Amino acid sequence: MNPKENLAKLHLKLPEVSTPGGNYLSVNIRANIAYVAIQFPILNEEYLYRGRLGDELSTEEGYKAMALCALNVLAQIDKKVGFEKIMGLNHIDAYYQSGAGWDDAPKVVNGASDLFVNILEAKGEHARAIFGVATLPRNFSVGLTASFTLIN
Repeated sequence: MNPKENLAKLHLKLPEVSTPGGNYLSVNIRANIAYVAIQFPILNEEYLYRGRLGDELSTEEGYKAMALCALNVLAQIDKKVGFEKIMGLNHIDAYYQSGAGWDDAPKVVNGASDLFVNILEAKGEHARAIFGVATLPRNFSVGLTASFTLIN
């Protein structure tokens, strides 16, 4: 597995890492687990995919937004830990805000799941949880947290 080669094959580049918006770490390591704080659809300091899924944004746009969140997770983990130290992705928590009656959250979260598997291959397989919330900071449509097991 070479995540950087896989990124290049998909014509993707890791974005610049964002800085925390509060008193917390972007990546917190305890023992051999790395916890990545919530990442939003931000591309090099530009806020993208804002609004409610099903109202201002389509399911397809939500998929792209969640893939961008996953790309930001990978940028954080690569900068703070390095891809070579990843044993595997454990779990993701996906958050979204939507309009009434919209019910395609699993399709949207596949944007992250697909990206992780395409870049990390078997090490990107994971469990996940999906949460609909009333609002997200800066009116982002989606957000994503992740945990990784690291090689000792």
